[in-house]
Amino acid sequence: MAFKLGSQKRNSSRKDINIPGSPIYRKKLNDGILAEANNDGSIYISNKVKPGSQEEKEVLKHEIKHITDMKVGKLAYGDDYVKYHGVTYPRKNGKIKYNGKWMHEGSTNFPWEKH
Repeated sequence: MAFKLGSQKRNSSRKDINIPGSPIYRKKLNDGILAEANNDGSIYISNKVKPGSQEEKEVLKHEIKHITDMKVGKLAYGDDYVKYHGVTYPRKNGKIKYNGKWMHEGSTNFPWEKH
């Protein structure tokens, strides 16, 4: 399943899980998306991921890595781009152009998804 970088604003003030510096919210996400790391340091996790499961631990570890990469300047994104290690990749309609090809966000072909 794919992971997607999220840029949405929070509609809820309820925190479901407490990780210092990274509030985590459970919510319905699009099909195939387990979690999203947001620019504000928060994380959305799909309400389809079972709380306390191994899957939840792996998903959170992955998203916390994105949050860390954003905080140290290794990764950044906006509605129309993803920037990784100083290289900017165009982003639109749920896809990112990488190595001349448009691929779905969250593709494991992206170097920022390989950790």
